[in-house]
Amino acid sequence: QVQLVESGGGLVQAGGSLRLSCVASGSILPFNVMGWHRQVPGKERELVASISTGGKAIYADSVKGQFTISRDNAKNTVYLQMNSLKPGDTAVYYCALAYGAMIHWGKGTPVTVSS
Repeated sequence: QVQLVESGGGLVQAGGSLRLSCVASGSILPFNVMGWHRQVPGKERELVASISTGGKAIYADSVKGQFTISRDNAKNTVYLQMNSLKPGDTAVYYCALAYGAMIHWGKGTPVTVSS
């Protein structure tokens, strides 16, 4: 089993920054992709950014240049640095770890951006 624990969410004013962290534990294969998704009520969960074990990152168009994903493979940890936050970034942010056809999810951490 794989467990993912997110932290770092909270309330921030527009223009502010937050850094999310996600620590993975359990039976983790060495080659995987970790990432962040977000969801608001009434909408589908959407990919924000992901990064492979080798460091290849992809971003949703809506966050390019605003968010930065990184990871520490030795710590099985992925980070999401979120800058210049906007009210539209308000959502529950979920950490995910995927390898092959398997995907594991964290419980989510809420991010609220006030105007």
